[in-house]
Amino acid sequence: MAAHPFLSDAWIEAAREVRESFADRLPAPVADVSVNLVVTDGPDGATVEAHLDTHSGALDVDLGHVDAPDATITVDHDTARVLLVSRDPAAAMQAFMSGRIQVEGDVIRVMALQAGPADLELAEEIASALEAITD
Repeated sequence: MAAHPFLSDAWIEAAREVRESFADRLPAPVADVSVNLVVTDGPDGATVEAHLDTHSGALDVDLGHVDAPDATITVDHDTARVLLVSRDPAAAMQAFMSGRIQVEGDVIRVMALQAGPADLELAEEIASALEAITD
């Protein structure tokens, strides 16, 4: 699979293919939550708007915002890349503490997304697949 600039249209399409390839192995969400995502300073300086929603019983991640989200998370492009591709927990915590990750709304609902048993092997496979498509 070809590599593309992070959050470019081509990258988003490739990420959808990655997600689809793992769809049958993803665990059911442990909480009903909807979160709008805003990534500033994206490709060509654009702002990328996306969402994640678990109300259907599966994790839906796509472009655009949902109405009445539980929370909205705003991050800059570089921080989003660290969170989604590099998956560096120390850098993520530093970004949150320094204000580069801003959460408006119900932080507890956002944290509920992390509840439940983690399949570390699956998480590593997904991270590797995202890294492979990222230029």
